[in-house]
Amino acid sequence: MYMKTKYLLFGLLAALVCACNDSNDSNSASYTETKLSEAPEWQIDWTNNQERPNWTEPDFSSIYENWTILKVQIEDELQPYVSDGDMMALFINGELRGLAEPAVNIGTGQTENGKFVLKAWGNETGSETVNMSLQYYSQTLKHIFTLSDNITLDPDETTGIDEDFIPEFTYGSAKYPVVKTVGVESFLTKAGITPISGNTVAAFVGEECRGTASLSASGSTQLVIFGRTAGESVTLKYYDATVGKLYTISDAMKL
Repeated sequence: MYMKTKYLLFGLLAALVCACNDSNDSNSASYTETKLSEAPEWQIDWTNNQERPNWTEPDFSSIYENWTILKVQIEDELQPYVSDGDMMALFINGELRGLAEPAVNIGTGQTENGKFVLKAWGNETGSETVNMSLQYYSQTLKHIFTLSDNITLDPDETTGIDEDFIPEFTYGSAKYPVVKTVGVESFLTKAGITPISGNTVAAFVGEECRGTASLSASGSTQLVIFGRTAGESVTLKYYDATVGKLYTISDAMKL
């Protein structure tokens, strides 16, 4: 069988998410209040302008001795945009090792919603360090999402994967390559705003929404903010449904 793929995929996701997380470096900030009759509808615009990649599948069986099956599920954030024209590719050290279109349900003949069954090929058998890149092309968004990292293979790990792998491709967006995570409740409290479970908070750069979250009952809501470049100035907006007010904290932080 092919290299320790389960370890690779989950190790890749963990490495990228840990690298993207950031501590809350906010200071006390002033805010403005606005009365709103309706709750705002905030949403990140994931559309891009990338051309469809020219991924061409070689005769893998004549090049590689081993293979395994990967089952990949598109994350909830990107589910509304999945289509039959999407593609998934796996690269190892820059070489294409697997390519797939959306999975088809044998019973109905219809494509599965955001599911890919990828046959991944390779010759690696020991504890090599490899660069792994899992790439997803969304036809609707015209956007190539990429998760990449250098990972050392573990010969003691189980080969293959038994359950759907759900990579957070939004962390590998070509449009928003900079990612920062902040604790919402502590940030609002420092600004003098009382956070209430169920209310909504959003991050903006100019007029562009860069992240949204609903405050959790646990009081430890994490807001993921997506940026185009480092150093962008972020404005936080918090809507309190109990009083119908929008709180705006301008220049709340830098990405």
